[in-house]
Amino acid sequence: MSRVCAFVFCLLFGPLVQAAELHASVDRARLNTAETLELTLEIQDVTQFGKPDLTPLQADFEVRGTRQLNSLNTLDGQNEATTRWVVTLMPRRAGTLQIPPLRLGELHSEAIELQVEAAQDSPATILAPVFIEASLDQNDIYVQAQAVLTLRIYHSVSLYDDSSLSPLQIDGVKIEPLGESRTYEKLINGIRHGVIEMRYALYPQRSGEVTVPTLTFSATSAGSDSDNPGNPGNPGNSQVRVSSSELPLQVRPIPADYPAGQAWLPARSLTLEEHWSPDPGQGPTQIGDSLTRSVTVKAEGLSSTQLTPLPGTEVPGLRRYPDQPQLRNQIDERGLIGSREEREALVPTHSGALELPSLELVWWNTRENHLERSSLPARSLNVQDNPALSAETPSATPASDGQPLWPWQLSTLVLALTTLAGFALWWRARSQPAVLRAAQTGPSPRTLLDDLKRACQANDSHATRQALDAWARQQPQTLADMAARFVPLSDALDGLNSALYSEAGQYWQGDELWRAISTIPTAEQAQPTQGENGGLPPLYPK
Repeated sequence: MSRVCAFVFCLLFGPLVQAAELHASVDRARLNTAETLELTLEIQDVTQFGKPDLTPLQADFEVRGTRQLNSLNTLDGQNEATTRWVVTLMPRRAGTLQIPPLRLGELHSEAIELQVEAAQDSPATILAPVFIEASLDQNDIYVQAQAVLTLRIYHSVSLYDDSSLSPLQIDGVKIEPLGESRTYEKLINGIRHGVIEMRYALYPQRSGEVTVPTLTFSATSAGSDSDNPGNPGNPGNSQVRVSSSELPLQVRPIPADYPAGQAWLPARSLTLEEHWSPDPGQGPTQIGDSLTRSVTVKAEGLSSTQLTPLPGTEVPGLRRYPDQPQLRNQIDERGLIGSREEREALVPTHSGALELPSLELVWWNTRENHLERSSLPARSLNVQDNPALSAETPSATPASDGQPLWPWQLSTLVLALTTLAGFALWWRARSQPAVLRAAQTGPSPRTLLDDLKRACQANDSHATRQALDAWARQQPQTLADMAARFVPLSDALDGLNSALYSEAGQYWQGDELWRAISTIPTAEQAQPTQGENGGLPPLYPK
């Protein structure tokens, strides 16, 4: 029966399974020989049955327990089945240990490296049933640099779920929690303790001495712990309340040799990365093409909010349409890794070589205690003419021998052409009535103006661009000439172009463009045709 159910389950969810993969992860990569860690093995392939082979672990680890978790999630109509095995391990020795690749059928996980330190017994005087320990990874840091506070609560007795911890508040210090609390076990003087671990990133905002205050943990113990019968301090059910000790933190000011006017960035490491879409080095770039440039700064030991905006790409012949920056924080064993990604659309407006300047960030290396600079090199864009944009541009007609025309030859040609044109118009006018009503061969200027108004009021940037081009073709001046003579129209066109070349186009409002169009000086508007005014009165009324 179980095989039939498994077969039906595979029929339902098998097509949704992606490339099978056994993923391995640990809750921490640094510990000591008296502590446990949790290894999680995860798979999303429902066609795999059985359990992972844990035999390779026994050489360096003691397997304390294994539990299996199954889940089925539905997102956008798609079902995703996940199976996890959570394995509790305790290292057998100190040093650099490796969790070897583990197999499940034909699948295998990747190896994971751990740093294991030798455990040191604590004095028996502190081995109360519940006690708390607080520590800082550094006692001396620069202003706005990161110090990691680790708080561990040890208990050799079971605790009820009513535990609480006083809030961490320090005047003049920005505090960032580093993920959720972690739980594991640790042997202290032969007694097994449960550990609740919490970590915080501290960023002092002014120099001087800062004191991390006492934190108080309270809970109700669940009576004597039968797993530790040798523990002389096991109480009955009672309220326990323990407090950590105060920790001093010395905060140094910004170094005197740090460049004035530069943003202060104290970090363990800082990198700059650049990506293009499409890559201008992989193909030709033409006038009017949209290039997306993405620059990411990543700093270890800083939060994303501490990373200042990057300088924009201000290059003549290149229009810039920036997007909103993307801020992200990543947590690792040393604290926060903040990143700031800035994207911008770059549209060339002139052909030729455009030089993008180099980008440089100054920062202070807190690990080696000196000034450093991270930079991106300058880049050259070779922009070519766009035939689609230059198709209507008239070109000079060279002479058959490649030499320029003499002035008398050019004037003779112009005179001959105008004479022939005038004779043709006179001959055609002889056969036409004195008053001829103009034939409408396309949409009238009034119709095109109404279409443009509707597109602006609908806040549709793409429809507005099309309607604007159609309306401009019937005007006595080009759109560029009107924008050069009328500043509100130029500003409104910049806003429309920004919406077309960036991800913010859905928020564009067309009211500003319509106001500019409707208030263009009368001399620049197209004059209505004779047909729109109903024609002229007869020359000789009867």
